[in-house]
Amino acid sequence: MSAHALYVTAAYGITAVVLVGLIGWILIDQRARKRELAELEAAGIRRRSDKAARP
Repeated sequence: MSAHALYVTAAYGITAVVLVGLIGWILIDQRARKRELAELEAAGIRRRSDKAARP
């Protein structure tokens, strides 16, 4: 394998690892935000947009 092919393979590998890490981080953060919203709604705190939906 030439030096150029090794460089390209390494670049693609590092990019793949970074993308997987970012996707994982986003999914973990999404779960945390959903949990926080559920806790707030359980405490009686509603969203401002909720008022417009109710008569």
